[in-house]
Amino acid sequence: MRPRYFPLALCASLLCLCQSYTLRSSVSWVVSSNDVDVEDVDLSEEVAPALLVDGAGLWKANVFGDRLETPGLGEQVEPESEETAQLSSRLFSYPVEKVKKSGSGSSPPPHQETARTARYIAHYSDWGHLATISTQDKIRGLPFGNIFSVSDGPLDNSTGVIYFYVTPMDNTVTDLKNNPHASLTFSEAEGDFCRQMVYDPEDPRCARLTLTGKMVEVAPEELAFAKEAMFSRHPVMAKWPVGHKWFFMKMDLIQVWLQDWIGGVSVIPLEDYFKATPF
Repeated sequence: MRPRYFPLALCASLLCLCQSYTLRSSVSWVVSSNDVDVEDVDLSEEVAPALLVDGAGLWKANVFGDRLETPGLGEQVEPESEETAQLSSRLFSYPVEKVKKSGSGSSPPPHQETARTARYIAHYSDWGHLATISTQDKIRGLPFGNIFSVSDGPLDNSTGVIYFYVTPMDNTVTDLKNNPHASLTFSEAEGDFCRQMVYDPEDPRCARLTLTGKMVEVAPEELAFAKEAMFSRHPVMAKWPVGHKWFFMKMDLIQVWLQDWIGGVSVIPLEDYFKATPF
């Protein structure tokens, strides 16, 4: 092979390899471009639970055409039926037009207003990164991070208290049973502001907020609000299979840490944080 053709051959080989893999995830977060209404999808206990159990792994090499093999394991499994694959993709999706965009029509507060900025980020963030102390065998006692959908209330009612909807099947929930303390990090890069300002996510002017506290189960008298807070922002959650024993948690805050400008960080007193408003 002539040297000048080698890069083209290499690219062609890589493309062939990429086509031989299919991404399989029993927990799909794809938002379908079709107008799918979760009300019309069968998510009964007879149908849905199997879709939420991850089996042999995320990546499967399609080396036998209509059969799948896990690389390095030699395990062969039958491919998903078209009906199962379609239901799996819908189970965690919903028409985007049905949910009002978080932060729509609002701009970040001036960076000098640190408490208000913290409340703004906490309220308009739909998800965050939760760090716990792991109980997994290989990383026991080490930090472990996971992504969670969150809400501090409906879009028109911010409380500053972060609510979660979780399952005991999650590694993070197992960690929290052993040590309930955790840190939850948000980035302003989640929204449009940093992109519009051409701020890198690590730029101090692209604000980031870390809330540290104790994770607790929501008390019965608070369940109605927690449900409204989560399901109004993440409506598909209402359709998740009850067999996975989903329940509501919240974070009792210990510290509010914010970096929203060049020159240092702010540790915001809890009293100031809860007095502020994101609106």
